[in-house]
Amino acid sequence: MAHTLVIVESPTKARTIRGFLPKDFKVEASMGHVRDLPNNASEIPAAHKGEKWANLGVNTANNFEPLYVVPKDKKKVVKELKDALKGADQLLLATDEDREGESISWHLLQLLNPKVPVKRMVFHEITKEAIGRALDQTRELDMELVHAQETRRILDRLVGYTLSPLLWKKVAWGLSAGRVQSVAVRLLVQRERARRAFKSGSYWDLKAQLQQGSAAFEAKLTHLKGERIAGGSDFDEATGALKAGSKVRLLAESEARQLREAVLAAPWRVAAVEEKPSTRKPVAPFTTSTLQQEANRKLRLSARETMRTAQGLYERGFITYMRTDSVHLSDQAINAARSCVGDKYGKEYLSPSVRQFSTKARNAQEAHEAIRPAGESFRDPSATGLDGRDLALYELIWKRTVASQMADAKLTMLSVDLEADGGALGTAAFRATGKRIDFPGFFRAYVEGSDDPDAALEGQEVLLPSLKTGDSPACKGVEALGHQTQPPARYSEAALVKMLEKEGIGRPSTYASIIGTIVDRGYATLQNNALTPSFTAFAVTALLEEHFPDLVDTSFTARMENTLDEISHGQVQWLPYLESFFKGDTGLETQVQQREGDIDPTASRTIALEGLPCVVRIGRFGAYLETKRVADDGTEELLKATLPNEITPADLDAEKAELILKQKADGPESLGEDPETGDLVYLLFGQYGPYVQRGQVSDDNPKPKRASLPKGTKPEELSLEDALGLLRLPRHLGEHPEGGKIEAGLGRFGPYVVHHKGKGEKDYRSLKAEDDVLMVGLSRAIELLAQPKRGRGGRTALKDIGTPEGADEAIQLFDGPYGLYVKQGKVNASLPEGTTADTITLEQAVELLAAKAATGKGKGRKAAGTAAAKKPAAKKPAAKKAPATTKTGRLRASAVRVIRAADS
Repeated sequence: MAHTLVIVESPTKARTIRGFLPKDFKVEASMGHVRDLPNNASEIPAAHKGEKWANLGVNTANNFEPLYVVPKDKKKVVKELKDALKGADQLLLATDEDREGESISWHLLQLLNPKVPVKRMVFHEITKEAIGRALDQTRELDMELVHAQETRRILDRLVGYTLSPLLWKKVAWGLSAGRVQSVAVRLLVQRERARRAFKSGSYWDLKAQLQQGSAAFEAKLTHLKGERIAGGSDFDEATGALKAGSKVRLLAESEARQLREAVLAAPWRVAAVEEKPSTRKPVAPFTTSTLQQEANRKLRLSARETMRTAQGLYERGFITYMRTDSVHLSDQAINAARSCVGDKYGKEYLSPSVRQFSTKARNAQEAHEAIRPAGESFRDPSATGLDGRDLALYELIWKRTVASQMADAKLTMLSVDLEADGGALGTAAFRATGKRIDFPGFFRAYVEGSDDPDAALEGQEVLLPSLKTGDSPACKGVEALGHQTQPPARYSEAALVKMLEKEGIGRPSTYASIIGTIVDRGYATLQNNALTPSFTAFAVTALLEEHFPDLVDTSFTARMENTLDEISHGQVQWLPYLESFFKGDTGLETQVQQREGDIDPTASRTIALEGLPCVVRIGRFGAYLETKRVADDGTEELLKATLPNEITPADLDAEKAELILKQKADGPESLGEDPETGDLVYLLFGQYGPYVQRGQVSDDNPKPKRASLPKGTKPEELSLEDALGLLRLPRHLGEHPEGGKIEAGLGRFGPYVVHHKGKGEKDYRSLKAEDDVLMVGLSRAIELLAQPKRGRGGRTALKDIGTPEGADEAIQLFDGPYGLYVKQGKVNASLPEGTTADTITLEQAVELLAAKAATGKGKGRKAAGTAAAKKPAAKKPAAKKAPATTKTGRLRASAVRVIRAADS
């Protein structure tokens, strides 16, 4: 029977769309891209293996023709799509309507080579109405979008695969460079350099607690004898002193304390009262960039987690398409939002007229709506059936969209100037500020967050008592406060996304993958929601700044982004642009060839940091300190000491460096003796941070007992008792009510509790931040073990399917961005079409996981569910063979086989 074949990207999207299409439509998933440039030498077709350009994947000698291949794990998908096309009388390509989606459709068209009519079906939300409109309004493939995506892909490959082997040779094995990635890394490094160069300044001021009637309020010192009191913004970050020409009074500690005593005893007088009306308008609905920023601020989600969650919400029909630069809302969305306002908050909270917003982002593209709840009416978050981060993100989108059609907030900004006699120091002026919300308007639904964690939300009301000029409030207390100026804050993901968008670098739809790559490649770590660059990031950035400055310059990269946009609009020809960028005397290819010999690897691996008694170098196993010292025999020798990963470039000072070098030279000092064994207990520093060790390494004791310090534990505050407690982990806590012992321990992912269920089956839960692994008790452990187990990315398992005979770990069922899947250990396998959470059996799950483990992706893992599925002991990796260095081409060919250059 003839049918219409519809192809989308994912099984989840396919399942949602299938419910809105006629019975004679068949929907299949391509599982993302089905074709791409080769990622390694094994993917290069035999006909091209001898070509010099084959590893690059782009024939630079023949009009930059890309070499597209079908990856091994996509061959089965392509075959299934070809089989589904047989008997079809029409093909609808229904991938997302952006450059990436258009590109996927074009690749499908090239691979499937259909003999039936082909149309492009596009929609921005997956609802019955939207799918119906899309069927009636099909179009042809947009080749300008395809061309734009292909040019970006080629350009990213040229940058990544040309520079990465150079970094690999000159700095460290396995590094990568990227057109946008390297600029983002430089932004992080520049901020860390500023933190390192920062000189702290100190200043004092006063804070008074006053009372008028029964109402208490606070006031801060602003002027003394008519001179403004210095604050944090008045200090020079490079010197720690007041900025040149500052006309402010720097209050010393002695003066602050003297002034405190004077004003505490003096009468206070209200000198002026000001009430200033103010209006706040709601912010625009979400774009990709603002959603990533706000989800990071409010929900502490990474850009990658935000996009993964949003993708799932879109594919299940909850929100509109999540990759968009547009803040525009359709008439349907505006009507739905205004209806929500009237129903939930009342007519008085509705904006008098429809609000429409315009996009201000540089290089705005993608003609979509803003991100909003899907449909002609918005589902209330409480009625969605969502939970966890799905619910949190949907609620954030719902609130921001609804708030955009609400009335302005009406506020009154309050300020009260007060005076008190400061004795010999003169008259002291104080100010109290407040804010009265006269009408909350859109604040009822949504208040935007801030990148400054100390900044109060706009919707918070700060009330002052009713005061008038001449009033004399009572002084209840005065504090003299000392302050230290703080270095510039590191970038959070939200702040970095905001900066990249402001500078016009990259595309918001790629920011998640860019930041993910930076962290995955070891250029930065994410701690306390701050991106901290590594020593490797410093070394790579310094090399690129010196030898390829344009490639890490924000203005140059922004101009490149503009040119790529002009190519997509047909205003610039893509081939001449690629020729000028890559070839010729000033092209990237020539620059790399000419400068490779000038780059000294030793200098490239050395990081110059002022004020250290040594140098920092990048080695095979990370950063280390190196200095020269005089040995006992009078000869000069090199002393090297590994830098713990937790020490950042901005935090490394002379004191820390000397401590690490001293321990390396003299050996560790003991914390004391273990009374049970008589061995000394040592505190040591390794690549992965500080740890304690019982006894010394010797022939009789080649592997002494060791234990890492829990996160947040300060080495200098560690006691012998704490060290012994860590060395004696795991601790037996007691018996579980269902049988089996419970222990507390410390593993590679931090402190945990584990329930030994019997027959080798173990159930783990991580301890929370407030739990102490040395103190946690049985009742708390049982409480934690009763909580749902979360998978990767914070997902909660839908259910435990069971534990196969002879295996240590249970098989669990999860719902991911591409639909339902089963997971055991590190192996995942998607459920086949037609299998549901209710019908999947343990035997089926074992077969699916075993088949997945046997594929190329599962190489090195035992088949899931077998007795041999136990994790083997870790082995030290063999040293990699040094790359050939006689020719750049040979090095590149070698490098590409091992690394995947960042395609940002």
